[in-house]
Amino acid sequence: MPSDSFVHLHLHTEYSFLDGLVRTKELMKKATEFGMPAVAITDHGNLHGAIEFYQAAKDAGIKPIIGCEAYMAPGVIKDRPNNQRDAAYHFTLLAKDAAGYRNLVKLISVAHLDGFHYKPRIDKELLAAHSTGLIGMSACLKGEINMAIQADNLAKARQSTADLRDIFGAENLFLELHDHGIEAQHKCNRVLPQLAREFGIGLVAANDVHFLEHSHHEAHDVMICIGTGKMVHDERRMRYTPELYFKSADEMRALFPDHPEAITNTVEIAERCNLELEFGRSKYPDYPAPEGKTREGYLRELCYKGLHERYGERATTDSEVIKRLDYEVDVLEKTGFVSYLLIVWDFIHFAKQR
Repeated sequence: MPSDSFVHLHLHTEYSFLDGLVRTKELMKKATEFGMPAVAITDHGNLHGAIEFYQAAKDAGIKPIIGCEAYMAPGVIKDRPNNQRDAAYHFTLLAKDAAGYRNLVKLISVAHLDGFHYKPRIDKELLAAHSTGLIGMSACLKGEINMAIQADNLAKARQSTADLRDIFGAENLFLELHDHGIEAQHKCNRVLPQLAREFGIGLVAANDVHFLEHSHHEAHDVMICIGTGKMVHDERRMRYTPELYFKSADEMRALFPDHPEAITNTVEIAERCNLELEFGRSKYPDYPAPEGKTREGYLRELCYKGLHERYGERATTDSEVIKRLDYEVDVLEKTGFVSYLLIVWDFIHFAKQR
């Protein structure tokens, strides 16, 4: 990849529901126009758009980087704070390879099934158990480190940085620099380089993309009102800066003249992310057939048993019924669905028996 390029590693598509306004096909056109070698998807708390994004990027000749801006519980996911603000920080995750993608899927699945409180949340203990193959980035102003800096709690910012470095390793953790003209970001950007030096970790520039063009801000603003149940003319409602658009490499470089390494690191991270997803091949687990039997033979045995239960004596005399069953089972064998059907039968049979 060209070392003077830039890669957006923090980006929200339309799958960041009522928050992101970027549509995948238009994104790939823009990335191609800017000559960017790669681009990431980091939707809020979900991976719903990952496959569509991956395939569109491949079709456009751009390297896809699959990630997520996860919600991180301040303590453990079993905790239930009384308000949404205290329920979760933000933290950006990128999959480097197949192991990282599997861990990312696991983390987001557990976040929805076990950690949901206002948002689907993970915690550091869970992250430590599933950090292999992942790159971590400190996220936006709602990230744990940035929240501590804003509160002038530098001891907590250092402790959070140390915790995350221990989880990922110094080479896989980066502190995100954002500059949308917000004073709180400027405050954080004065401290983050100090933390990076102190803990031996890298800086990375990001723009927290929520819409494609600067001119899309007004439409995005209306969408935010829909998502938050507010009126556009409400002076006290949530507002996003118009700077959250898909900026060019030159625009990003101009934002961080004192930290060129933060720009270069976006390309280096992209070069380290080499996830390849395979399509068109069944990945169902193999059902363990009883000893001395094949899966195909066991499925036929269960089907003939079911045939007798439903048709009685007719099952042995009606050639049309037998012919139909044989045809159906033949199709399942040819299409590779035998294990799938046996697995479904197994848990339904288990439920019925109890």
